[in-house]
Amino acid sequence: MKIIELDYSKRCGDEPEKGHNRWHPDIPPAARAEPGEEVVLQTRNAFDGEISPTSIADDLRNVNLNVVHPLTGPVYVEGAQPGDLLEVNILNIEPASWGFTSIIPGFGFLRDLFLEPYLVHWNISDGYAESADLPGVRVPGAPFMGTIGVAPSRKLRQEILLREEELRLRGGMVLGPEPRDAVPSYEPLASEGLRTIPPREHGGNLDIKQLTAGTRLLLPVFTEGALFSAGDAHFAQGDSECCGTAIEMDCTLHVSFEVRKGEATRRNIGFPIFERDDYFTTPEMAAPKRFLAATGMCITEDGTNESENATLAARHALLNMIQLIMERGWSREQAYCICSVAVDLKISEMVDVPNFVVSAFLPLDIFTA
Repeated sequence: MKIIELDYSKRCGDEPEKGHNRWHPDIPPAARAEPGEEVVLQTRNAFDGEISPTSIADDLRNVNLNVVHPLTGPVYVEGAQPGDLLEVNILNIEPASWGFTSIIPGFGFLRDLFLEPYLVHWNISDGYAESADLPGVRVPGAPFMGTIGVAPSRKLRQEILLREEELRLRGGMVLGPEPRDAVPSYEPLASEGLRTIPPREHGGNLDIKQLTAGTRLLLPVFTEGALFSAGDAHFAQGDSECCGTAIEMDCTLHVSFEVRKGEATRRNIGFPIFERDDYFTTPEMAAPKRFLAATGMCITEDGTNESENATLAARHALLNMIQLIMERGWSREQAYCICSVAVDLKISEMVDVPNFVVSAFLPLDIFTA
């Protein structure tokens, strides 16, 4: 067994030999592991100490997003080579006792509508999260790693930089390389490292709630040793993580690896895939027996019909769900947070042109009253 233990009184930048907050193929391994060997990684929450149990909502106005996400690793997996498929067996995720959900101005799916900061502190115990900031809500845990992946190759890193810069020039929202607060902090890695905010071919900030213990995540390998890292643990999340955060927490991750030689090349697998043999969470939460659902379509508020626009349909599904939650007595900000940690967005249909239908499912058993 290999263990990477953290000093939680410090930040990622204070222990650069154990972690990083940028993706780069030249970051030295923090550990080496044989296939089949259990590896234990302590991880920091997504904001690396910027938000703490004593934080208040107004503190979110000054959150330093350059430190997002502190990842533990990399782990060099013996025998892994480019073209292989790395099988990551997620064995266990031990949650911390405190977590948070935040609305940060300028961040999140509905960032144009939610302009003020809001913060929910969660107490995590006995498999549930509860909060004085959301009285009457009790969210069952299904812990997973929000950010999990392997290092990109030098070639892939350059391709990503070029395509994301082209997107930025077209007006897309892109966070390019930023050396301030980068870990590693030395050059050229600080200026060359990819930000961890978006998911990419090598994994990263996938935010896939089904990656709970028992799931096998299959990642194409781009560098020798794969260079696996993880962080940004979530105690629970709705499909979409709409406000930009789930129930964020520190955790201890247990994984093991297998190397499927040449399978990424042979099977032409260029993006992450995942599989498992049973429910990823309790059946009652995987397919809620009791739920309330809202729908959205690609019709603007002024009545303009757009064609096959899933983003617009998802936006309306969320706004309609927020209204339904507010009818139950919650504030607008509370409803947005509830959506982020518990509401699942699903594409119900995308063939009946011009309107896609996106449905937002709220499991009613999270309410205790």
